[in-house]
Amino acid sequence: MNPLIGNGATLFFEDLGPREGAPVILIHGHPFNHTMWAPQTAELIAAGYRVITPDLRGYGRSPVLPGKTLLADFADDLAALLDRLGVEQAVVGGVSMGGQIAMEMRLRHPGRVRALVLCDTSSPPETPEGKAFRRALAERLLAEGMKPYTDEVIDKMLAPYNVTGMPRTAAKVTAMMYATDPEGAAAALRGRAERPDYAPVLAALPPEVPCLIVVGRDDVYTPVAEAESLHALVPHSVLAVVERAGHLPGVEQPEAFNEALLGFLAAL
Repeated sequence: MNPLIGNGATLFFEDLGPREGAPVILIHGHPFNHTMWAPQTAELIAAGYRVITPDLRGYGRSPVLPGKTLLADFADDLAALLDRLGVEQAVVGGVSMGGQIAMEMRLRHPGRVRALVLCDTSSPPETPEGKAFRRALAERLLAEGMKPYTDEVIDKMLAPYNVTGMPRTAAKVTAMMYATDPEGAAAALRGRAERPDYAPVLAALPPEVPCLIVVGRDDVYTPVAEAESLHALVPHSVLAVVERAGHLPGVEQPEAFNEALLGFLAAL
């Protein structure tokens, strides 16, 4: 893990694999950290890719900046990270909130994005009801800590049958969520409530910036229909539906997820 100081934030990240390999940056969702990508990191390194997995500001080992963290702040942090590493352009992928940060990267730093990988995410701006929910949840996490929220949503993060059928996986995800700093999570929730509409930037993707869209078959947060609408929106996109998975198919069914990801990367 290496510290990065830039854009007002200190990030911790892993930068693994051959330096001459094509760079891939993978962005975790809320409320997780970079370790969720361990199954992908190992496979990508074995295939010769350079893999960069940051802890977003306020998550994992990256210090919290209290208040409000816009998706634009996260994207600028990642652009600063690529600068620090001397990486001009990378495949940018993310799950859930991480997918929205990947879209924000294309919006704010288009030249840095070689291709997009959007996993279990959505492009529309937040609704008024959604804004109220995220702001209220931010206050709840500050008041209660992460445990009550985690226990309430674990069977939505993972498909319920995987919570019971994959206890070690469920325990790892639960531990990640418990360990998240409530202040960091709250800051991200407040910022995510203000996210823009990413449909225009996605619809304008040129053929030389391909896009892989992945979704768990039983995701309740961003269902298959949401992924299909993204697929219809994004020209030249590829859609992969991962069976026996919920909101985190890379964690729940890593072999199927990795097959889709490596196939997409090999075609670049």
